[in-house]
Amino acid sequence: MGDTGLRKRREDEKSVQSQEPKTTTLQKELGLISGICIIVGTIIGSGIFISPKSVLSNTEAVGPCLIIWTVCGVLAMLGALCFAELGTMITKSGGEYPYLMEAYGPIPAYLFSWVSLMVMKPSSFAIISLSFSEYVCTPFYVGCRPPVIVVKCLAAAAIVFITMVNSLSVRLGSYVQNIFTAAKLVIVAIIIISGLVLLAQGNIKNFDNSFEGAQLSVGAISLAFYNGLWAYDGWNQLNYITEELRNPYRNLPLAIIIGIPLVTVCYILINVSYFTVMTATELLQSQAVAVTFGDRVLYPASWVVPLFVAFSTIGAANGSCFTAGRLIYVAGREGHMLKVLSYISVKRLTPAPAIIFHGIIATIYIIPGDINSLVNYFSFAAWIFYGLTILGLIVMRFTRKELERPIKVPIVIPVLVTFISLFLILAPIISKPAWEYLYCVLFILSGLIFYFLFVHYKFGWAQKISKPITMYLQMLMEVVPPEEDPE
Repeated sequence: MGDTGLRKRREDEKSVQSQEPKTTTLQKELGLISGICIIVGTIIGSGIFISPKSVLSNTEAVGPCLIIWTVCGVLAMLGALCFAELGTMITKSGGEYPYLMEAYGPIPAYLFSWVSLMVMKPSSFAIISLSFSEYVCTPFYVGCRPPVIVVKCLAAAAIVFITMVNSLSVRLGSYVQNIFTAAKLVIVAIIIISGLVLLAQGNIKNFDNSFEGAQLSVGAISLAFYNGLWAYDGWNQLNYITEELRNPYRNLPLAIIIGIPLVTVCYILINVSYFTVMTATELLQSQAVAVTFGDRVLYPASWVVPLFVAFSTIGAANGSCFTAGRLIYVAGREGHMLKVLSYISVKRLTPAPAIIFHGIIATIYIIPGDINSLVNYFSFAAWIFYGLTILGLIVMRFTRKELERPIKVPIVIPVLVTFISLFLILAPIISKPAWEYLYCVLFILSGLIFYFLFVHYKFGWAQKISKPITMYLQMLMEVVPPEEDPE
């Protein structure tokens, strides 16, 4: 009865204001175009403007660099196809969380929530914000690197802004996302079209002897994959909103099949465009690759490049913040997170505590971290759970045969992606060990301790500590627990 009343109210709003339903119905009525926009809009962000330099530094030649970008796109496509089967077999929001719950039970699902809350989502938010800051600062420091303190302060300010926007209004966050998604597509189009024009004019000398000087060690290749795959991260984002997707059995695979190749082609063309005006050495020496490209191709209108790149990265950060809030909310609803993190603002109807906590953790990561170390930190954690999730798909082929599978990928695809995930996890540790991998493992293990002490056994002394804190935060932030069936 309540659902009928809500539908009627939406119809009334439709007759009053034509734009209103786009924001009020987005959460429950996402179609194919919206699905494609979410995938393309989430993937194309800071990565393509930051990762080319890191991928090239690990391969040291144009040819292997372009191959890495292509293979990363293929891997993202294969992973997305596996997630399409999972998403239509288990149609619940929360991304990997419900898949791990069905395949392995509560502990791996809880660890995913824990690592997402403490590692993956905040570090991703921090990387994108640092990327935004570097591109904004670089034009003001011609010929030298911007001061680290300036870059980090601006990145922290960006995190505060995005956190406030998403805490205040879902509708405002949606407007921000729509505007900045359009901006990122504009800058991608400018770079690609400029590159194609330059190619047509015969600027192909940087592609001669494109494999000369290539470095092909296992460690270098794995780190190149980390940086390339960082630019593709977001291929699984549509699975966070499966419950709200209209006709998911048709629209989920179609959005993936159209969206991922579209992004792959864009990325390859953007890299080709960079190499039409820069040699490999010049690209590695550039402080901000897209800014250098703009200075050489678009002058005197080169200012549009850092401006639109800033819009692009802000849009990606906004999308990351939104999905993080939803993930934490779902975990809280399942009882696997602190209750206060699943509370909803009374006035704004947003998961404000989850979003604010997420912003605080991201800001902490900015203080000691730089983009490269944070990308390695993020990628190591992410591919542990990507691999575990896709392995769960194989496991459920045997343990959950009764589940309906509207989409069923050939078993060779999840097996291949699982082996590649294992390579991506082990190769950097063995060939180029770094502190960030140790920190990541420690965070995962600390999640186990937290689970058994506070979630599984629920010791009385822990409840006595958390209850007054929860009540104080509830009054301070004016938030309440969600209803039993909030959707």
